[in-house]
Amino acid sequence: MSHVNSDMPGVYFVDGPGGTGKTFLYKALLAEVRSRGLPALATASSGAAANNMPGGRTTHLRFNIPIHLDTNSICNIPIQAGTAALIRLARLIIWDEASMANRQGIEAVHRTMQDIMGSTLPFGGKLMLMGGDFRQVLPVVKRATRAQIVNASFRMSPL
Repeated sequence: MSHVNSDMPGVYFVDGPGGTGKTFLYKALLAEVRSRGLPALATASSGAAANNMPGGRTTHLRFNIPIHLDTNSICNIPIQAGTAALIRLARLIIWDEASMANRQGIEAVHRTMQDIMGSTLPFGGKLMLMGGDFRQVLPVVKRATRAQIVNASFRMSPL
């Protein structure tokens, strides 16, 4: 909460098996931040996880992540758009099930947020809380080899 109070940047990851309280933590943080009148965004890689958080949206909906990704992809969020303004105002962004997301999708969000915020800091200097369980589902990559699936994993990301 000290990062939220002082609007400090940071990227944190909460890793834990199912049932360890990750969603409880997200809900408590969202409630605390929002009770102070500060905007906080709740996103998740799946619709089911997004529905578990108040005001939750899928990351594809919130950040307009392209379906077909490559190493230079960016999200389709114009800098003047309402979504960009919401991202600039947000004190906390939570991304549940980030371990399921394709690395290139996470990197596209990273580059887009840098562009929106005008900063070279990770995720444009926003406070990001990413969570998931690396013991569960890895990203889905059609007709991929094991090496390609591991390469698409967030764990392999240089961020």
